[in-house]
Amino acid sequence: MSIIDDIKIRAKYLKKVIVLPESEDERIVASAVKATREGIADIILIGSEDKIKEIHSFDFEDIKFIDPENYEKTKELIDDFYLMRKEKGLTYEEASKLVKENYIYFACMLVNKGIADGVVSGASHSSSDTLRPALQILKTKEKNDLVSAFFLMDVPNTSYGENGVFVFSDAGLNQNPTSEELASIAFSSSKSFELLTGRVSKVAFLSHSTYSSANHSDVTKVEKAVKIAKEKYQKMICDGEMQLDAAIDQKIAKIKCPSSIVAGRANTLIFPDLDAGNIGYKLVERLANAQAYGPITQGIKKPVNDLSRGCSVDDIVGVIAITVLQCEEK
Repeated sequence: MSIIDDIKIRAKYLKKVIVLPESEDERIVASAVKATREGIADIILIGSEDKIKEIHSFDFEDIKFIDPENYEKTKELIDDFYLMRKEKGLTYEEASKLVKENYIYFACMLVNKGIADGVVSGASHSSSDTLRPALQILKTKEKNDLVSAFFLMDVPNTSYGENGVFVFSDAGLNQNPTSEELASIAFSSSKSFELLTGRVSKVAFLSHSTYSSANHSDVTKVEKAVKIAKEKYQKMICDGEMQLDAAIDQKIAKIKCPSSIVAGRANTLIFPDLDAGNIGYKLVERLANAQAYGPITQGIKKPVNDLSRGCSVDDIVGVIAITVLQCEEK
């Protein structure tokens, strides 16, 4: 059984409500139908039910439609959003326009109000368009000042990681994190790995250097991140800095860092910057024929997950299932 099949089975028992605001995208509508048919979540599509059904010829049984233009709680959502943002200079007219016309804002307000549990968006919008409303409305978790994004990777025909399962982070949001931010990303990612897989996370801070084999400011940044992480998150199993082969291959690990409890066994990979993370996940996805689910956000009070604009229907359904599990995260 693949990791995403296991996640789907677990999601079915949680009975969560997930909002899909991008009803203009056929992949989103198809994934709503599929997720509903598989019993993964109760789905809300945002938009005119008549227009959606006119464009898309699916069986929409058991899917709920909410049109901001005639929804009985739209004014209440606008009022709440205005009160949240008026001190930032937002006028009531601007608040009304955003909530009624920008479906991602509307979806986040549904979650904020407790009408839904999570949001999945990004198939036809940028990451910033998806995450900006989430951060303005839902905010970050307590004791968490950094939102980051990871990919859940399922690599076939390999024993590396957790039988081919990895978290790659940050591969979707933070461009050039500081040492402190890398440590925070690592901790959030370790918790995400354990939530989704039920297995112990083993975190490797990646670099082009292993244990100071190279001398560069980029290496120093990662070295400092490891030190911070070990001091601040003492229960997290982590090590670094190390090269990718030392992190996942036990033969190489015995040569480069034989005393490490992580090297050769890492399943949670922390990349030094967004360039490395984004390139890394796409290389593995394409060359190893891996499944990549994400970018999955972590650090927001309620789950709002981004999608790659190249996502497939199956990718979206997988992210819906992951979002359901995040709704239960304590």
